[in-house]
Amino acid sequence: ARPLCVGEVRSKGQGELQKDIANLKAAMEAHGARRGFMNAASPGVISLFLQNEFYPSREAYLAALADAMKEEYETIVAAGLDLQLDCPDLALSRHMLFTDLSDEEFVKVAGMHVEALNGALRDIPEDRIRVHICWGNYEGPHVCDIPMASMFDTLMSARARHVLFETSNPRHGHEWTVFRDRKSDIPDDKLLVPGVVDTTTNFVEHPDLVAQRIERFVDILGAERVIAGSDCGFGTFAGFGAVDPDIAYAKLAALSEGAAKVGQE
Repeated sequence: ARPLCVGEVRSKGQGELQKDIANLKAAMEAHGARRGFMNAASPGVISLFLQNEFYPSREAYLAALADAMKEEYETIVAAGLDLQLDCPDLALSRHMLFTDLSDEEFVKVAGMHVEALNGALRDIPEDRIRVHICWGNYEGPHVCDIPMASMFDTLMSARARHVLFETSNPRHGHEWTVFRDRKSDIPDDKLLVPGVVDTTTNFVEHPDLVAQRIERFVDILGAERVIAGSDCGFGTFAGFGAVDPDIAYAKLAALSEGAAKVGQE
């Protein structure tokens, strides 16, 4: 059973969040990290997993969620961390919840999700915001995934400097060409963070392959506007890990080594 919205959405305060922030900042200090980010759920992904039985429309539910989450987003940034919004609702929900819609109709729904998100982010500087889109962090056929080409404009409309997306899994590895072909439509202030390691398989990518994946985007926008990332996270679901933790660290090591190779030849 999954919880439902059966009453007014409102925040209970940021006490639990402050614990997470303290834990993350302590880990950063222990390891000498100069900059960190904290993930938060977008209003849209909350609406995806926690269905509405109270508000008169999806738009009203999204607006209430955005208002409730605004303080959490601002608290993260006020603590000196960057904010990452996880937005699988902009892709995963196409084949999870909105199967009855056409792609064109879904794009309109996704646009409504981004509008609600942007409203919640209106008081945060864009250079402190990251937005992550994905088709679901699970190993499966993914034959019903909506193409990146259909979601490109929606993704670029998000109020965020850093745009994170999958490019390593076999279903979306070819879609770097969307960014090449639509280079002129990428806003000048956007940085691309392509996933260059797959988070659903225990294969460890060769650093040379990682470098090749990064170079595709460097060739499009230049090294100063590309950051190497992973397709998704390695701990998306509590109690379920598709990738062994030791292998996850090996993948991240390959990511680092591959990034260091870019531009050496």
